[in-house]
Amino acid sequence: MHDESTTDETENEEISMDDTEAEAEFLEDRDPEAYPSTLRITSDSEDAHRRGALERLERWENGEEVPHVINFQKPSDLRALLTDRRIELLRSIMAERPDSIRRLAERLDRDVKTVHDDLQVLAEYDIVHFEQAGRAKRPFVPYESIEVSLEISTPNPADDIAPA
Repeated sequence: MHDESTTDETENEEISMDDTEAEAEFLEDRDPEAYPSTLRITSDSEDAHRRGALERLERWENGEEVPHVINFQKPSDLRALLTDRRIELLRSIMAERPDSIRRLAERLDRDVKTVHDDLQVLAEYDIVHFEQAGRAKRPFVPYESIEVSLEISTPNPADDIAPA
């Protein structure tokens, strides 16, 4: 097994999700089978995120499937969540659902405790879910795809003008 006592500094940082997304509890109490097919993880400004949420709400009310969106206002928070190790976990789970956390750790040649800890972080953000299989917990991702979006653009001077 790999020695994982040396971790990226970002893995130990506090990660803060956009307040509007945290308060929305969009998928709370929803059966994972009824989740949208796409999860989108973004790093947009609060205004851009609110505009996108309103647009998605309108599309959803019109019967369209819309992605579940997790937004971080600071790109560093997005990077702290999606470390290389966690992306590797997600890819492995999505490619073939493991029978247990232990089997997933063995498949990836990683320590069971660190895999468990990474899965717990991903579960806090509604990315990974678990189903009970006897005494084992089987991790799974209820999405067909996960998109990560980080836009970097030149500020528009009109954005700085407050409405009258």
